[in-house]
Amino acid sequence: MGRSNAELRRRRPNNMHIKDKLAEAHTSGKPAISFEFFPPKTAQGVQNLYDRMDRMHDLGPSFIDITWGAGGSQSDLTCEMVNVAQTVYGFETCMHLTCTDMEREKVDGALSAAYKAGCTNILALRGDPPRAKEKWQAVDGGFRYALDLVKYIKEQYGDHFDIGVAGYPEGCDDEQDPDMLMDHLKQKVDAGGTFIVTQMFYDVDNFLNWVDKCRANGIHVPIVPGIMPIQTHAAFLRRANWSNCRIPQHWIDVLEPIKNDDAAVREVGKGLVAEMCRRIMEHGVMALHFYTMNLAQSTKMVLDELGLISRQGTPTKKALPWRQSLGLSRREEDVRPVFWKNRHKSYVARTQDWDEFPNGRWGDSRSPAFGELDAYGIGLKGTNEQNVKLWGKPESLRDIADTFVRFLKNDLKSLPWSEAPVTDEAQPIISDLIDLNRRGLLTITSQPSVNGVKSSHPVHGWGPSGGYVYQKAYLELLISPSLITALIERIKQTETMTFYAVNKAGDLRTNAPTDGPNAITWGVFPGKEIVQPTIVETISFLAWKDEAFRLGTDWANCHPAGSPSRQLIGGIMDDWYLINIVDNDFHSTRGIFDLFNGLQVQNLDGPLERTKPMVNGHAPKPIAELDGVHKMTDGKVFAEVLN
Repeated sequence: MGRSNAELRRRRPNNMHIKDKLAEAHTSGKPAISFEFFPPKTAQGVQNLYDRMDRMHDLGPSFIDITWGAGGSQSDLTCEMVNVAQTVYGFETCMHLTCTDMEREKVDGALSAAYKAGCTNILALRGDPPRAKEKWQAVDGGFRYALDLVKYIKEQYGDHFDIGVAGYPEGCDDEQDPDMLMDHLKQKVDAGGTFIVTQMFYDVDNFLNWVDKCRANGIHVPIVPGIMPIQTHAAFLRRANWSNCRIPQHWIDVLEPIKNDDAAVREVGKGLVAEMCRRIMEHGVMALHFYTMNLAQSTKMVLDELGLISRQGTPTKKALPWRQSLGLSRREEDVRPVFWKNRHKSYVARTQDWDEFPNGRWGDSRSPAFGELDAYGIGLKGTNEQNVKLWGKPESLRDIADTFVRFLKNDLKSLPWSEAPVTDEAQPIISDLIDLNRRGLLTITSQPSVNGVKSSHPVHGWGPSGGYVYQKAYLELLISPSLITALIERIKQTETMTFYAVNKAGDLRTNAPTDGPNAITWGVFPGKEIVQPTIVETISFLAWKDEAFRLGTDWANCHPAGSPSRQLIGGIMDDWYLINIVDNDFHSTRGIFDLFNGLQVQNLDGPLERTKPMVNGHAPKPIAELDGVHKMTDGKVFAEVLN
């Protein structure tokens, strides 16, 4: 059943169609790159691919596409992957949809799933015949040609979906007549196709001639060339033969002598494919679509050879300082708490049932509530064995501190609270962070102060051109109960610092004047109101506190019951405080670190000193006795700030 035009206009924000991205690339002269992935056959393969896709986001693709898995479970997996890519990983996603073994009811179900995922791009294909059949034939009640599918999508969804169609510069299996293929392509475009993705090829001269013929035949929509990187010589020949694409003789001449050396083949192949891409772009085709085969290395090598990967890892500007979700209801979301800075997937999972998302301001996060910790994707990743191999078997606080230091030095790719390596944003404060951790002060999240750098800045920049961005210094860490009172006393002596401190039992202390949001990142842009995309706020901190201590407990439980590692990590989780500190003077670069001068956990090499945790304010030397500090329950201040 089609959607009304009014509903489609209401639910589809602007600037998410592939044709618009391609038009922008053509105007700017900066190529739009894109990646193709296919549904793996095993659950572990799916998870591995998600991890790889997450890393490849930093390569800055304008969009990705997910191939259609013909058959029940595989087609369901395509729809699932589109939803995850769009909503969790923030990719503009194009879903392949074929006519193969697809009754109209299945097509309707696939289009509905794409719509609900926020996907607004479909690549409409006839598809290959099922393996058991030599020739393609339509199922009863289905579609015979991609042209029919294009017309049907257009009839049912109007302009909601940008519809891509396939182009064949070197012919296809059951049609080699170039004039006939050109007529078919023109029909698909005239019926509603808005961009063309080609079959893989290596003969660039033939492709460029084919592009000129398309234009001469009145086909003026963007053309996206399909690029297959070279990974091994055997795979190169196999894929070329499978798609019947011609291989230039000079490629054969340079690859044949090194065919048994995979590393050499990748290195030489990188140069061959990159040169092909350069010629394509010189012809005015500012798009490159990589058939990744669910792998990253060869594609990344070509992009690097083309100079399309910056030192910071991404060739594209960020709309916001954090990765956006592109789910149906989340495209306008522009405010998030900083606590999930390094765990965006978890934040999306815990807020997926919200009916509305903050836009322009952070509302009352008590309603709706954050999702429970049992949802998929929130707990610690990896098996016990994998995590022990990654983080070792710590038996002292020094071992724990060394693990954090290794992460900060990029010798470790993750920590329980951070799913990705340290970025260049941390470089101005990296030595300070390392120093804190060496003293047993375990840093979780941080950001340096930024005082009005241009929005085009390669590290700190985000948002529209011509603007300036700002940050307050922020630090979140786990701290021993033996040091928490002294630290809070120091914070109280400042005029610019605010903090929240909480233990696993839920005893929350703060000097914040209200439980409302405190913007710690903001931007000023021409013709726009000030944008405040990152905040610190009470209720979300309590939700993060549960997750943070859960992650640490999961880490402890990777080790056998009764083992020194389990007792050590578990003791930290049971006794220590999670504290976040904001220096509200964004001109200050060192103030937040000066708070810790002379503070250090004693006896880092000895056994963990256990302290009875505070519950309802009862503990040796209650923090509430400190002037200027008050206790909060369920996010509400019940004691006035003491003078």
